[in-house]
Amino acid sequence: MDKKIFNGKRLKNARLFRGLTLTELAENTGISKQSLSLYENEKNTPEHERVRALATSLNFPYDFFFQMDAWETVTDVTYFRSLASATKMDRTAQSIKLEYVAKIYEVLMNYIDFPALNLPEVSFDGSDDEFDNKKIEETQKQIESIALKLREFWGIGDAPIKNLQFLLEKNGVIITGFDTLEDKIDAFSQRTIVGNGDIYFIAVALGQRPEGRIRFDMAHELGHILLHPWSENLELITKEEFKAREKQANMFASAFLLPKSSFSKDVQAYPTDLKYYQFLKKKWKVSIQAMAYRSNQLGIISDNQFQYMMRQISKNGWRTKEPDDVPYSLNENIFQGALDLLIEEKVLNPASIMRTLKQYGITLYRTDIEKLLHLREGTLFIEESKPQIIQLKRPYDEDGGNK
Repeated sequence: MDKKIFNGKRLKNARLFRGLTLTELAENTGISKQSLSLYENEKNTPEHERVRALATSLNFPYDFFFQMDAWETVTDVTYFRSLASATKMDRTAQSIKLEYVAKIYEVLMNYIDFPALNLPEVSFDGSDDEFDNKKIEETQKQIESIALKLREFWGIGDAPIKNLQFLLEKNGVIITGFDTLEDKIDAFSQRTIVGNGDIYFIAVALGQRPEGRIRFDMAHELGHILLHPWSENLELITKEEFKAREKQANMFASAFLLPKSSFSKDVQAYPTDLKYYQFLKKKWKVSIQAMAYRSNQLGIISDNQFQYMMRQISKNGWRTKEPDDVPYSLNENIFQGALDLLIEEKVLNPASIMRTLKQYGITLYRTDIEKLLHLREGTLFIEESKPQIIQLKRPYDEDGGNK
C-alpha cells in the first residue's frame, strides 16, 4: 500500500488557485508565513491538524494534498486581455484554473472523440512599431488576408457569424467561462501540449458583459492563437510589444467578425449615423463602437468623423452601456455535451466521473469542477444511496400459505 506523503507543491497550487498570497493564507489559518513557505518548498511537513486547517481554509479536499499529479500539463504562455489592470496574482490564479480545465479535458479524451484542432497555417510578421505608418498599413493587410483565409478555410463566407462559440468548438478550440473581476480580466487564452498535438483554450469572463463584447473577446483571443508566438514568456516582452499584439488581435477580431466586402456594403448607406449603427448591431452582433472603429479602419469614415462619433457615443453614455445591450450567457459548452453523453449512454455516472478524475490526481470538489468547466449546476451531484435493510415478503406459492 502506497504511503501518504504530503505534497508541498499542491499546497502552493491550491493557494494560487484561490488567488491568495502567503501572508493572506497565514492570516486565514493562523499558521505562520515562514511555516507555510517551508511546507510549500517541501522542507518541512505539516501536522495532520494543520493539513486539515489548510484544506478547510482553501476549500480543497484533504486527499488533494497527498496526491502526485498523474502527468504534468505543459503550458507555454497565457494571453490575457486587460493585462495592464490585472495583477500578477489575478493572472496566475486564472492560469492555474485553466490548467485544471486542460487536465480534465485530457482525461475525458479517453472516452470522448472531441473535434480536432482545425486551423489554417498562416504566416504573420506584423510590425510592433506603432509610429511607422507604412508598416502598420502592411500589418493591417496581412491581418485582413489571414481573417479572410480563416473564413474561407472554415467555409463560412462573408455573412455575420450567428454562433461564434459553436464555430470555435466545432473547429477544436475549447471555450469555457470564469467568474472574474469585471475590471481586471476580460478574457484569456492558453495553449496546452497533449502528446504531439496542441489544444487551445479560450476563457471569457462571465457576469454582465454584453453579447457584442464577449463575441469580440473570443475573436480577439482567436487572433492571438493565429498570429502570435506561444513559446515565450510574456513577462519578458516590453509594454510596447504587448500593446502592439493587443492592437493586432483587435484588428483581427474586427476583420474576422466584420468582413471587409460585406460589412462595407452595409455601412456605406449611412456611415456616420449612430442610429443606423444601432440597426446594424442586431445583424452583425457587434458593438456600435467596434463597428465605428471598423468603418474608420476601412477608410469609410475619416479620422475626424470617427472622433466625432466617439464623442457622441460618450455624450450618450454608450461607452459603458449601448442600446440593445443584453448580458451574454455562454451556451452549454463542449464539456457539458461530453459529460451528458457519458451519463446518458451509461458509460460513466457522476460518482464514477469523480472517481476517475481522482485517479488522475484531479481531486477537487464537484462545485469547483462545475465552475471550471462551466457546467450546469448539479451536473456532477452524487445522490447518496441508502442501504436497503428491509425487503418485501415473497408471495406464497399457489399450493402454499399458512398451513
